Amino acid sequence: MQEVLVYIILLIAVGYLTKKFLLPKSLFAPAKKSSKACGSDSGCGCS
Repeated sequence: MQEVLVYIILLIAVGYLTKKFLLPKSLFAPAKKSSKACGSDSGCGCS
């Protein structure tokens, strides 16, 4: 029984580290749509 728990915890830890460090964040974050027109002179909101 203890060996099963160790393997489950190990799989969770490896999955977490893989998600955190190896996979790109764009897979998990929804795409944000920008309503500002950056790159043009007006409407950017950048200073």
